[in-house]
Amino acid sequence: MSVGRVANAAAPATGDAAAGRRDRGDPRPVTRRAARVAASRVRVGRMHVVIAGGHGQIALRLTENLAAEGHSVTGLIRNPDHAEDLTAIGGRPIVLDLEQADAEHLGGLLASDMHGEVDAVVFAAGAGPGSGAARKDTVDRAASALLADAAERAGVRRFLQISSMGVDKEPDPDRDEVWAAYIAAKAAAEEDLRGRDLDWVIVRPGALVNDPPTGSVHLAEPPVDRGEVTRSDVAAVLAELLRNPGVSRRVLELRGGDTPVKDAVAALASGG
Repeated sequence: MSVGRVANAAAPATGDAAAGRRDRGDPRPVTRRAARVAASRVRVGRMHVVIAGGHGQIALRLTENLAAEGHSVTGLIRNPDHAEDLTAIGGRPIVLDLEQADAEHLGGLLASDMHGEVDAVVFAAGAGPGSGAARKDTVDRAASALLADAAERAGVRRFLQISSMGVDKEPDPDRDEVWAAYIAAKAAAEEDLRGRDLDWVIVRPGALVNDPPTGSVHLAEPPVDRGEVTRSDVAAVLAELLRNPGVSRRVLELRGGDTPVKDAVAALASGG
């Protein structure tokens, strides 16, 4: 399977997707008016969301949640062997190594009619356990900047980034150099995104656990006391943020709590 190719057959474009393709004509940025129209579609209808790091644990949960609601989800994955895992839960995989791709190619993918016009992108990629300091930079920082470059080229304004609590503090001196590189990469990715004219939200989860979802969280701007949060609850928060584009250009910290996910995001959307 070649890099950047869809891992399953594409459906023919109809309706808004076909009209959007005719309006764009090429991967150059769309107008502000088109971006506002896309935002309104997020509020009232189905979305097409592209997730970088589509085979990650949070990404898979998010894909399953969104697909169950009838949204289109495209997952960017590096390993073609993971494609079936996405299709089994309703996602649509595209094999693309973010460490080898360039912004022009990825922007062209986002601007093309992959499976209907793209409404939002989520950066959920990470070098993962066992990777060295160098890959923390090439994935956790550089790949996020690459996706943001591509989103700007394609006129996709909504951008959610999964970061981590602690990126605004000095790394724990008791941890090794790989941990320090991870924190530095996440901090640099955040700084890059905050400087862009996108409708971004940065979500910093606390300690991630694989417990069953609780459905309740504490979600607020920093500082938030560090605590555990289930990966399923993180995915639920991301899904709710995608449904609420009124929450924009904010850094949010997340841990387990007492507020239902929907209420926690609604409070932020109303200015809380």
